[in-house]
Amino acid sequence: MRPYRPHDMLWTDGFDALIPDDPLPSWVNEQWNASLPLIVRRDHSARGLIPVGIRGKEKHQRAPAWIAPENVSKRLSPETLIMDREKLFSFPFADAKPVRAIFELLELELPFAWGPTGSCAYALASGRAVMHAESDLDMLIRCNEPVLPEAFAPLAEKWDSLPCKTDIQIETPFGAFALKEWVREKGRRVLLKTDFGPILTTDPWNENRNTP
Repeated sequence: MRPYRPHDMLWTDGFDALIPDDPLPSWVNEQWNASLPLIVRRDHSARGLIPVGIRGKEKHQRAPAWIAPENVSKRLSPETLIMDREKLFSFPFADAKPVRAIFELLELELPFAWGPTGSCAYALASGRAVMHAESDLDMLIRCNEPVLPEAFAPLAEKWDSLPCKTDIQIETPFGAFALKEWVREKGRRVLLKTDFGPILTTDPWNENRNTP
């Protein structure tokens, strides 16, 4: 298993640690600093480096870069963000719909490791107000072994009644797919996001899967 996985949040010492393929946009210098996390992204051409994304204040402000593993000073995984419930309740944005949705999902006591991604995770990790009134909750569920769609029945019954729209991704060792698609297709076929791009597969847990 890779030490750093997609959606992990990493901290580094500053701009000198960033290795971009192209010149970074001007907003990076204006908005990013070493107190803010970088988000691990998918990319097959790692070359021993970690592919990361830099996030700005606006939704369209995203910039790719790389960092060396030795320059990582701190790491948080999505599931780490929900371990301390008291901290969640005292979070400055605890009334935001995505955070309220997390509270409801915690009550289900899901038998999987899971946590938020996207703007909610970034806000929880950084304290920066990047969520708004209509923000969705993006979350991932770790599933290293094959699971039938029926295993997610309690969650499927819950998602339409959550305070906000919720996009749930199932993360396998080889990529991630949308839970709603897996349930709707009854496990027949899903679009799997991989380091090499998206593929259609009938077995998202098989490294040697074939596209139809």
